[in-house]
Amino acid sequence: MGNSINYSYEKLNKFCTDAFMKFGFSKEESDIIVDVLLTSDLYGIESHGMQRLVRYHKGIEKGLIKPKAEPEIVFETPVSAVIEGNDGMGQLLGYKAMNIAIEKAKKTGMAIVTVRNSNHYGIAGYYAKMACKEGLIGMSMTNSEAIMVPTFGRKAMLGSNPIAIAMPAEPYDFFFDASTTVVTRGKLEIYNKLQKPLPEGWALGATGKGSSDASDVLKNIVAKAGGGIVPLGGETEQNGSHKGYGYGMFCEIFTSILSMGLTSNHTHIDGKGGTCHGFIAINPAVFGDADAIREHLSTLLQELRESPKAEGAERIYTHGEKEVYAYEDRLKNGIDVNINTVAEMVDLCNYLQMDVKEYLGEEAMELKLRQSSYDM
Repeated sequence: MGNSINYSYEKLNKFCTDAFMKFGFSKEESDIIVDVLLTSDLYGIESHGMQRLVRYHKGIEKGLIKPKAEPEIVFETPVSAVIEGNDGMGQLLGYKAMNIAIEKAKKTGMAIVTVRNSNHYGIAGYYAKMACKEGLIGMSMTNSEAIMVPTFGRKAMLGSNPIAIAMPAEPYDFFFDASTTVVTRGKLEIYNKLQKPLPEGWALGATGKGSSDASDVLKNIVAKAGGGIVPLGGETEQNGSHKGYGYGMFCEIFTSILSMGLTSNHTHIDGKGGTCHGFIAINPAVFGDADAIREHLSTLLQELRESPKAEGAERIYTHGEKEVYAYEDRLKNGIDVNINTVAEMVDLCNYLQMDVKEYLGEEAMELKLRQSSYDM
């Protein structure tokens, strides 16, 4: 058996949908959650796809995520809204919030919707793409459990705080989705599963010195024991650490601050998730001819692709191209799932009394059930 098992999109979709329904979500809700989850894997973003299932399992088991939560709008204007998530599933709250932003933007030209007291919502780009598919500019961001150590600090205070933006263009939409840390926590989880040392410049140990030990860094994050992941730009101002730190604060303002929710350093404490999100939708038509604006962007993107390439480089990509190629490839050829993630899926089958062979196949049955508890 290799390091991964290949599954068709359809097989993973069936497994995940049935699992979330067993957790207490309706079929419609499960479809939304799974679409966010598997879109990540189809885009090639392994850190936020199937390997995050264990996080949702444990979140539900520990009461951080409440499947029956009822969100409510606690403040609203024609161009804005604040949603109290009541500890609901992040994907469902994100889907609801961006739909509200889209509806308002179509009426007024632009809208901002914030969410408080939510949970992990998957990839930020999913929600930006929701607006883009409606001909709008979409933006999405979220805070998270504190993992970012501020410039000159040694304790994690901000989350990975990703920011995504999508805007219609031809032949590929502009689509950018990135954390404001050098890497996400999910990347550390993957390195931990593979038992590989972290690349230099990704993370800090408890004393604020560089660390290549993924397991130790992750344990310190959970225990609030110091250390964490460095901002975009690394550890020093010379390389731009303060820029990633500032982008993280930008995200914090448009999530926890405007919603009056928990800031990253106060989330995931005493059995409370408290994650906050922000969603922005803008109709290009408020700036003129939307079709002409789309064409203008398309021209720039094509000029970027055709600009002079560095020696040895085969091509220049624009943001969103690689995701299009990955999506098409994985729909056709399947999704490779790390065997450690498959082992977690086997455990989930046993927990939910789902037939391992039926859902995951013979190869999965050969894996030994892992004895240790999952890391959040």
